[in-house]
Amino acid sequence: MFRLGVKKGRDSKGSPPGCKGGDDPGRNRQKWDAHLVPARVFWQHRRNIFISLFDLVLIQHHLSCVNHTYQYPRAALTVDCVVFGFDGGALQVLLIRRGLEPFKDKWALPGGFVRVEETLDEAARRELEEETGLKDVFLEQLYTFSAVKRDPRERVVSVAYYALTKPAGHTTAASTDAAEAKWFTVSGIPALAFDHADILDTALARLRGKLTYQPIGFELLPPKFTLTQLQRLYEAVLGTDIDKRNFRKKVLSFDLLVPLKETHRDGAHRPAQLFRFDPVKYERLKKKGFLFEL
Repeated sequence: MFRLGVKKGRDSKGSPPGCKGGDDPGRNRQKWDAHLVPARVFWQHRRNIFISLFDLVLIQHHLSCVNHTYQYPRAALTVDCVVFGFDGGALQVLLIRRGLEPFKDKWALPGGFVRVEETLDEAARRELEEETGLKDVFLEQLYTFSAVKRDPRERVVSVAYYALTKPAGHTTAASTDAAEAKWFTVSGIPALAFDHADILDTALARLRGKLTYQPIGFELLPPKFTLTQLQRLYEAVLGTDIDKRNFRKKVLSFDLLVPLKETHRDGAHRPAQLFRFDPVKYERLKKKGFLFEL
């Protein structure tokens, strides 16, 4: 405890305590300051103690936040992409041959780990471009795969996507950890790494279901197409034959196909009229409750 050597009051002549009225003013000021030194030291000491306690509180708060955030193990997060394409006759899937372990030289779906600074969609598009050269394609989130032992390296959760593109309109080029990128028909898929066969089956089921109630199939066709090409697409995806007359009647009844003053010859057959899909009209009708059901 500091003793404050400050006496109350002044002498009879108004001088500081301990000073005589006739003393020199400068000397009196020195004596007065000497009385205040213990008080200054005392308050400086109190302030230092307060700052130290405040720092301690901040450190404790920081440690509690760290413990709260990282007290549980965290799984790694990846994205995997099922890329569908249509060559006019068969439904295809784009695969990459792995250049690294695990499953080196095995075929797999393009994908990889999600970076801390990017979203899932950004990661999926980045991985597609890095491993296959594809960009600006239709991409939609599919499903989350979280089997505990799906990856031999560590605990990995994968968010799968499916993409639709026209193989003729994109040049594939493998890069990063992909040694090769190649199209395969759905009926000729090789053995796949990890649980990618399950992911592919899920994506194919989603595509088949969605094709019957949304016009996403046009993402697989060239901008200009014939009704025969459209029917072949539906047959390839659904895996079944479709009655030509009923199919054309149903499709044309939607009034979403714009007839063009152009034709296309397919082999020895006579030239067929070309059409294009009207996405603007479809979006306008969808807001009014229109259902694209085939």
